[in-house]
Amino acid sequence: MSQRTIRRGVVAALAALPIAALLAGCATSAGSEADGGSSDEPITIGVVGASDPYWATYAEAAADAGIPVEIVDFAEYTQPNPALTEGEIDLNQFQHIVYLATYNEAAGEDLQPIGSTAIYPLGLYSTKYDSVDDIPDGETVAIPNDESNQARGLLVLQSAGLVSLKGGGSIFSTVDDIDEAKSRVKVTTLEATLTPTSLPDVAAAIINNDFIADAGLEASDAIAQDDPSDPNALPYVNIFAARADDVDNPTYQKLVEIYQDTQAVQDGVLENSGGTAVLLKTPVDDLVASLKKVQADIAAKG
Repeated sequence: MSQRTIRRGVVAALAALPIAALLAGCATSAGSEADGGSSDEPITIGVVGASDPYWATYAEAAADAGIPVEIVDFAEYTQPNPALTEGEIDLNQFQHIVYLATYNEAAGEDLQPIGSTAIYPLGLYSTKYDSVDDIPDGETVAIPNDESNQARGLLVLQSAGLVSLKGGGSIFSTVDDIDEAKSRVKVTTLEATLTPTSLPDVAAAIINNDFIADAGLEASDAIAQDDPSDPNALPYVNIFAARADDVDNPTYQKLVEIYQDTQAVQDGVLENSGGTAVLLKTPVDDLVASLKKVQADIAAKG
């Protein structure tokens, strides 16, 4: 497998575009043959965490299909989108739709999803109840208080039938959007690091994957989590992204298929996630529609 690592300083703002000097030394990205690119040149894919074993498996599977791939490792999540915008890489795969929409809106760009990979669910855990149906009405559930996870946690609770959000909820929902008359439980917000330790005091808590072990739990202990079939969960699906002009590139589309259809790759992704990943083949039209909606919501919020 060909693999390259790019180490840069943290980009000061999401909207900031990379300075050309920071990209010096990167191989010229491969274009389509119609654009003058050679089929012998590797397709460069930007990721964060290229040392994850499944990327080697993926590159080998692509090579077996006659597509040379170079995995480009970035040190920070702020880097792969600007690099893709500038044409320094051909594709990237590290983000969900909310992150891409935020970048596009802030930077005035138009990167697009060309395929889904997985959703890494946000889970609801309890040491008192075995299912959401067992939680008595009026009990209290804890969720993280940061903006992103608060909204996502509320959407998980809504999907589980524990709360109802005014207007159906969105990536900007807060506890103020809870329709208390239609909700089964009360919700309290805590620092994300504290939701695991709150379990003795609440009926259940939304716990970030990074902190599950802190509570002596495993991902399989979740009594509810993001439902990939719920439209409200779609913005949290992870994707392959490309420049808008490249969305119909058949080679890029084939690379998405290789990721989705190679069992060894899928097994590796699942193992690397500790069993939390839900592997998906979401229709691209749905991904594009979700990106458009999230960007519109971001623009409207200002």
